[in-house]
Amino acid sequence: MRLVIAEDDPLLREGLRLLLEAEGLEVVAAAHDAASFLAAVDAHAPDVAVVDVRMPPTHTDEGVVAAVEARRRRPGLAILVLSAYVEQRFATELLADGAAGLGYLLKERVGRVAEFLGALHRVAAGGTAIDPEVVAQLLTRARPDDALDRLSPREREVLALMAEGLGNGAIAQRLVVTDGAVHKHIRSIFAKLDLAPDDAVDRRVAAVLRYLRA
Repeated sequence: MRLVIAEDDPLLREGLRLLLEAEGLEVVAAAHDAASFLAAVDAHAPDVAVVDVRMPPTHTDEGVVAAVEARRRRPGLAILVLSAYVEQRFATELLADGAAGLGYLLKERVGRVAEFLGALHRVAAGGTAIDPEVVAQLLTRARPDDALDRLSPREREVLALMAEGLGNGAIAQRLVVTDGAVHKHIRSIFAKLDLAPDDAVDRRVAAVLRYLRA
């Protein structure tokens, strides 16, 4: 796996590089700002980019803007965004064109190495990795949705874990239930959200996006 890091804090940037290389991953570039990050994406064609939300010169949304542009230049590029705290607009902006190969984690998650690496590999494989705290705060701020109100408390738990990017087996382990029970809950979620089987629509992604954007 070939990676580019975009992080303006030199200590965190170097720490990420050392951590990833220690796991046998190839860090082809470590950029300090959005311009050098995009140049690295063009030059090295990485598989994954780990990008800070706030970067020079204004330290507002340069990282997210650059991440969106990097996906435009290199379709399929997996992006794992890191943020010091939950920023709802940036999270939903990244998800606007679909959730495949995207992750949004709080920087504190990097210190939990196993969780961070699990999220990175999930995103690299085309999955989704949304920080549990991001999910919780997005839900707290969400507008009411009548269909979501039909979900049982357990179904909402399952959907929240789906939003983090967990598969059925991982959800079953987290909730201490069987895979079959998780599958049953997910079928019920699809039914209550009126997500009928359709080859043109990934119902799992549709349910998660509806949940996050509600």
